[in-house]
Amino acid sequence: MKLYDVTIIGGGPIGLFTAFYCGMREMETKIIEYLPFLGGKVSYFYPEKTIRDIGGIPAITGEELIKQLEEQSRTFDPTIVLNQQVVGLEQLEDGTFLLTSHIGEKHHTKTIILATGFGVLKSTKLDVEGAEKYEGRHLHYTVESLECFKDKRVLISGWGNSALDWANELLPITKQLSVVHRRNEFSGLERYITNLRNSSAAILSPYIIEELHGDGQNLSCASVKNLETGKVHMIEADEVLVNHGFLIDSRPMKEWGLEFQKGGIKVDRFMQTNIKGIFAAGDIASYQNKLHLIAGGFFEGPTAVNSAKAYIHPEKELKPIYSTTHF
Repeated sequence: MKLYDVTIIGGGPIGLFTAFYCGMREMETKIIEYLPFLGGKVSYFYPEKTIRDIGGIPAITGEELIKQLEEQSRTFDPTIVLNQQVVGLEQLEDGTFLLTSHIGEKHHTKTIILATGFGVLKSTKLDVEGAEKYEGRHLHYTVESLECFKDKRVLISGWGNSALDWANELLPITKQLSVVHRRNEFSGLERYITNLRNSSAAILSPYIIEELHGDGQNLSCASVKNLETGKVHMIEADEVLVNHGFLIDSRPMKEWGLEFQKGGIKVDRFMQTNIKGIFAAGDIASYQNKLHLIAGGFFEGPTAVNSAKAYIHPEKELKPIYSTTHF
């Protein structure tokens, strides 16, 4: 097995930018991603979402952002492994690490940077009898193409940031937009909530979807139930978009001896975990006053890389590296 300087677990936005910076530091780099494509949560759930909170980029779709990040990450030719979840971790006598994937493949590395987001993500499915008949056609857990919803009657279930984002994105192109939420207290960015309240969208709370109606191929409407009164309403709908959150599988990492706090892995200001040689960046990294922004992860990744470089070569002075050094 080839021994890599650093193995990045996670091929989302932070993992991709981290890989680029590893190349800047002339480190042999490998990325291991669970999904069959790069981009992580952004590619899986938000390819059409407009992202506006990265400095210098007024607006960019998730798909375009990942396209640019992937191109950037390949600048120094890292090794990329897809369709593998790392489940086993062993530190060898020489201090290096041996990683084992769910298919039994081994990966040998001097250091590890965890950029897994919160873990392996899967959408929470709509708990309605017969809903699976419409999955992949008219029942959606992500938006792969806005065209699918154009001039349609769309029902969105959920009221976190994801549901709010999609509601505001879809509002201008849909024939009719309805949003149901199981609570009266809404969570999410205030601007998105205000925009939606001042729009033509029908907002129903506290409601849940009780039944989907159609011929097994196409939807016609949905029954929604008021959780306070028990009254049921019928809402016409051609497409249903569900944002009920994610199921997160972080069990393998919890067996490696890492210290967790507030759902993430505790790190210090060097992005170092409690296991020397293992670092974390992005959503999985937890520290005081953490701000979960992609832009924040773009700082944490290079910090972890510099720390990994210093860990491998403690005898050398760590000099700052900028893009102008190479280009």
